[in-house]
Amino acid sequence: VQLQASGGGLVQAGGSLRLSCAASGRTFSRYHMAWFRQAPGKEREFVAVISWRGSGTSYADSVKGRFTISRDNAKNTLYLQTNSLTPEDTAVYYCAQCSSPNALTCPRYGYWGQGTQVTVLQ
Repeated sequence: VQLQASGGGLVQAGGSLRLSCAASGRTFSRYHMAWFRQAPGKEREFVAVISWRGSGTSYADSVKGRFTISRDNAKNTLYLQTNSLTPEDTAVYYCAQCSSPNALTCPRYGYWGQGTQVTVLQ
């Protein structure tokens, strides 16, 4: 499995970025996908998850109402639209794929992308 994250960059506070994660190696449409992030000196934290069909989503409280996770199963691609960014959103963002197919909830994320840096300036 390969997960290739992209779309990060430098942005002013209040700005937006759209992150993408291209997946290959397994049938993308069978697996929950998620975004996590890790800020300097902090542990990795959950950001958002989307079900394998794309019908269900869940967000961390810190990004709810500002970030939107989506997927295009025809393109094997996961997205994270980030709006109203603040310096607290500065982190490396990782996409992850659930280990188990067609899960009701994902028990474990076994595959990770390399991360894309998001830096939000004051």
